[in-house]
Amino acid sequence: MKTHERMPELLAPAGSREKLVTAIHYGADAVYLGGANWSLRAKAGNFDRAGLRDAVTYAHQHGVKVYVTVNIFAHNRDLNGLESYLLFLRDAGADALIVADPGILLLCKETVPDMPLHLSTQANVTNKASVRFWQAQGVSRINLARELGLEELRTIRQAAPGIGLEVFVHGALCISYSGRCLLSSYMTGRNANQGDCAHPCRYSYSLLEEKRPGQYFPVEEDERGTYIFNSRDLCLLFRLPELAAAGIDSVKIEGRMKSVGYVGAAVRLYRAALDYVKERREAGAAWEEIVLPPAFADEIAKVGTRGQTENFFSSAPSSLAMLYDRMREIQPCTPVGIVRGSNPLLLETRNVLEAGDQLEYLGRRLEPETCTVRAMSAADGVPLQRANPGSLILLTVDPPLADGAEVNALFRKQHDRQAE
Repeated sequence: MKTHERMPELLAPAGSREKLVTAIHYGADAVYLGGANWSLRAKAGNFDRAGLRDAVTYAHQHGVKVYVTVNIFAHNRDLNGLESYLLFLRDAGADALIVADPGILLLCKETVPDMPLHLSTQANVTNKASVRFWQAQGVSRINLARELGLEELRTIRQAAPGIGLEVFVHGALCISYSGRCLLSSYMTGRNANQGDCAHPCRYSYSLLEEKRPGQYFPVEEDERGTYIFNSRDLCLLFRLPELAAAGIDSVKIEGRMKSVGYVGAAVRLYRAALDYVKERREAGAAWEEIVLPPAFADEIAKVGTRGQTENFFSSAPSSLAMLYDRMREIQPCTPVGIVRGSNPLLLETRNVLEAGDQLEYLGRRLEPETCTVRAMSAADGVPLQRANPGSLILLTVDPPLADGAEVNALFRKQHDRQAE
């Protein structure tokens, strides 16, 4: 590998402290999170000021950067108190601010001129001239629009070598261009561009003829309904070698509102993939020779909710990028718990767990370790045959984990299809 090459940063969502801890555990280089205001995920757990300061401290202790979202499209009323918040973020040690609104960007430059500014994907940057424009405004990194293909990314990189480029590689896709959607506002009064999206793109729709009130006709003949706006999830896992070769500085996982199990599984897999690409390059492989092994396909099938699409990466997406007949795919796995102690094995359960269940432990290696619940008891030692979500249990598995369990690691089990 050439000495000047470096792999893209792995940027992970942290919608709560628990998700932040999980993302860091599984190898994120940086996390992005939001405060209670000015963030496009108002319904995420988010962080109050004390929590945000604690999150930055925890991340920095583990060598991880923290980028804070200040990325709503602001009305005049939204500017009240913004300057003091920006000063707080600077004093708390945030590594960068993520912005979309030009007015907020201007206030950031005036109030905290020493803080790096990252441009949100909502700013809709789709060409090299726009990159030059935002670079001239003081932006140090641009999260490019999700509607760009690989050749466009390469062209932008070549035309703008002095700015950081960030690309979403995994997670939910919005039906609207760069996520700038008005559907939620029209249908529910909740403004997506202010961080309060009700996600109506995931609803089931039917046709209503005005002279036949109360009679709803399916747009397609399917008893489960029709999800005409429902995109499959983005997945560029197998395109990481091409993104790295193109000079992308950061690859970003969507999911501040997803579960801790989702965040952990996705970060773990993308960390393993980036490490694999790096190892192959250091061994002398050309970029075009690097192909992820089949084990990655097995694992990615266990992560996510709506199936997968590469979106615009190679060509404009077709109807195959949509999931028309249901809100989400049937999930093959269920996260069942988070390790809270390693010796003895102490598990905080997130779904029902029963004696005899087959589990997979998500360690640092790509392939999970498979084991069986041999015994479990409450924290006070009372034996259990079944543990409900939210329990703290002592767990014995067979065979024992090769290297023991690490605190903050995840267990999952095969999904109970009969529960569908």
